[in-house]
Amino acid sequence: MELGQVISHPARTTSGPSSTIAEPVNSTPSKSRSAAIIFSITCITGISTLLAGLLTVCIPVIAADIGIQADLQLWPASAFALACGCTLLLCATAADLLGCRRVCLLGALLQAGSAQGAGLSQTSTQLIALRAFAGVAASMCLPSAAGVVSSAFPHSTRPRTRTAASSTMDGGQAVGFGLGLALGGVFSGTVGWRWGLHTTAILNVVVLAIALWALPVRVDDAAPLGWDTLTRLRKELDWIGALIISTSLAFMSYVLSIVTDSDAGKHMRQSLNIVLLGTGVAFLPVYVFWTHHQKLQGRPALILNELWKNESFTSVCITVFLVWGALNASEQLTALYLQDVRGFSTLTSPLYFLPAPVCGILTNIAVAVFLSRLRASYAVPVACFVSGLAPLLLAALCRVNGPSYWEAVFQAIAINSIGADMMYTIAMSVVTDAFPAKTQALAGGVFNMVAQIGKSVGIATTAVIAQQVSSPLTKSVGAKEALLRGYHAGWWFSCELSFISVAVSLWGLRSVGRLGVKRD
Repeated sequence: MELGQVISHPARTTSGPSSTIAEPVNSTPSKSRSAAIIFSITCITGISTLLAGLLTVCIPVIAADIGIQADLQLWPASAFALACGCTLLLCATAADLLGCRRVCLLGALLQAGSAQGAGLSQTSTQLIALRAFAGVAASMCLPSAAGVVSSAFPHSTRPRTRTAASSTMDGGQAVGFGLGLALGGVFSGTVGWRWGLHTTAILNVVVLAIALWALPVRVDDAAPLGWDTLTRLRKELDWIGALIISTSLAFMSYVLSIVTDSDAGKHMRQSLNIVLLGTGVAFLPVYVFWTHHQKLQGRPALILNELWKNESFTSVCITVFLVWGALNASEQLTALYLQDVRGFSTLTSPLYFLPAPVCGILTNIAVAVFLSRLRASYAVPVACFVSGLAPLLLAALCRVNGPSYWEAVFQAIAINSIGADMMYTIAMSVVTDAFPAKTQALAGGVFNMVAQIGKSVGIATTAVIAQQVSSPLTKSVGAKEALLRGYHAGWWFSCELSFISVAVSLWGLRSVGRLGVKRD
């Protein structure tokens, strides 16, 4: 799952060195224009997950076609996540300075180009590089889309439309992944995987054309382009801070991405990976110190340290980290269980995950309709608890020879994403509320960054746990039973993460009332 936005601020203004320009009162989009805006940003952010779903199904066919080695088959997905995660904050800050509409449209254009290029790839190196390029494009689209919604639908006048936009974006990403799974199976079995990527690129260009008309130009009024643009980028963007945090995320994401296979323990003991992981972790306090230094000098900083003293903001970030980690770890272990233990085909097993996007759509519809009547302090813990039941069901019921898909796996897949879907809109509301109106793209970037880190850490830690449990048992109980016991350990760990998120959200969101209502 990926992310959206919501917040309350008075009439938005344009900030220059010494000028303030209020938005025109009659600038609120009409209902038809609002629908076009929501459709555009939903499709732009959803296409990246469509590609992810398509490649999930097609990667065995692609590997056989262009000769991707077995140890590199995870890298098209890993390269995307790595590039997206370590450029999110930089792209988000650039969007606030250059204009969210401009950056969103540019990201959509680059996304179309990367999809077309991936469809023309002849080697594994080309495919991996283009997927990394797609990750950068996604890091431009995700936070800037959040900024577009925050500007187009002010919380003070259009709270319900804003909530609907956030929920639709999340639902669009769920639909995109499910559609990608289905189309991947269709294309790989008929005209070929390349046409799946070409078709996605064509769809992206069509959406881009609609977005050029639909996204209001006034969104970029706060970031006019001119001769002073490069000066503003140099002075108002914390380049050193962005370099420190991006390097930290890149090193940690790289190490975490290579410890998800059967040789996880061996990879972790390699000196290079130990150095990279240690450096990535060490850069985190360096970034905190640098941010403090920037504030003392009166210079810009990406994320002020004082934000972490905000109880709601901190607890939401921790909850997002835990929920996205548990969600993605459970999904990966379930996919491995279906393929390696139950013997399902790698081409058809992803189709068994279609209940997830369907339930995601239903959850987001419910959020859009009932959010103004719900208290976040109750809704989020309940949703996280329900999601925690998914790995609990899998750990308690899954065996080598059963049960059937409909007796455990279906139910677990269906409820696994409820917590993340509920968190999407609520978390973005709290996160964006902690940032000034002129840095809403950065707020979206922070949300996506926390979710991406949670995903990487969750998948990596459960992979290591599963591998450490299963390896010593292979000779004594057999390969499948050993794998299953490792997966059980991973599911129990995911269950613990979900239930910890319940406690964190109960405590941290106790002062957060109803969302999706007008604020003065």
